[in-house]
Amino acid sequence: MKILVLTWEFPPRIVGGISRHVAELYPELVKLGHSIHLLTVEFGKAASFEVVEGIKVHRLPVKPGHDFFHWIGNLNESMGYYGGKIIQDEGPFDLIHAHDWVVGDGAIALKQLFNIPLVATIHATEYGRHNGIHNPTQSYIANKEKSLSDQAARVIVCSQYMRHELQRALQTQWEKMDVIFNGIRPEKKHRQPNFEAITFRRQFAENDQKIVYYVGRMTYEKGVSVFLNAAPKVSSAMGGKVKFIIIGGGNTDSLKEQAWKLGIWDQCYFTGFMSDQDLDKFQTIADCAVFPSLYEPFGIVALESFAARVPVVVSDTGGLPEVVQHTKTGIVTQTNNPHSLAWGILEVLKNPDYAQWLIDNAYQSLAQRFNWAKLAKQTETVYVTILHKLKK
Repeated sequence: MKILVLTWEFPPRIVGGISRHVAELYPELVKLGHSIHLLTVEFGKAASFEVVEGIKVHRLPVKPGHDFFHWIGNLNESMGYYGGKIIQDEGPFDLIHAHDWVVGDGAIALKQLFNIPLVATIHATEYGRHNGIHNPTQSYIANKEKSLSDQAARVIVCSQYMRHELQRALQTQWEKMDVIFNGIRPEKKHRQPNFEAITFRRQFAENDQKIVYYVGRMTYEKGVSVFLNAAPKVSSAMGGKVKFIIIGGGNTDSLKEQAWKLGIWDQCYFTGFMSDQDLDKFQTIADCAVFPSLYEPFGIVALESFAARVPVVVSDTGGLPEVVQHTKTGIVTQTNNPHSLAWGILEVLKNPDYAQWLIDNAYQSLAQRFNWAKLAKQTETVYVTILHKLKK
């Protein structure tokens, strides 16, 4: 099969989880014998065309816009123009695969112009991010999501939760959707060979302090404020022998003020952005990872903690309870409930043998449930289903 992929994210351009998803899925589809041409946005000094793990990557110029939505219009115009040239020069193509609404208009235009079936992966919805549609901007995005969903022959989502959400928010037909989990390459989590763990650990905590951390974006939906509200109870139960590490870029002023008011400022460390190399080191010396999201379509951060062999405590929102199996591969707590979150963290900190058992189960689940080679075969099945239906 020859597939044209449209995505506004691809390494080194990383905005959210889509970049990693497309960069790890399509090499596996190449191994299955498919030809992949991927259209994305030019970025820095990255080559305008290169072959990355078998993927033919085209980075397209996009005119600057006076705001984000104007820029998206220019992006889709570029996708349509250059995509059309690639289809004419490299075709025929069997399928177009679009990732999220941002590239939806370009994908739909190419589908209609060249009569090529379209498959869409919708990674999140505006409705879910904001617990409803409340203003014209959100309505605009939701309409773009619905248009992509309507025009696609099949829609791929990353969890059963998202399948329900698309049915509710976009009126996507249930039988038109396929649930395919996100995956991870666990081998990417390398142990550093010449790594002074004790010295490195002392940058973050005293020798007798447990390290509990959150890593991710500093947005409301990630629930970092819930983590901070749970911290005093955890600290009290641990006799103050715990350090709360908050990792990630973005504005943390309100969170720092919250930590101060809660009286836990001295036990918190806001690191700001942390490189992947330092994060790999950090995860080897941490005792517990916490992801208290208020909205989470899947929860790839939980998989990264599985791969790093850190016990995880998550909220029961969105796709997280599908990724983390409660009391088997991690602890699942009540969403937006600091007391429940504190209980989950303490279950891990106070029971080291149990925590190790969770770690072992979680790592094993990566090969069983979140292996990209298996997920690529599931994606291939969706492609075959579309083409088989067309031949009828």
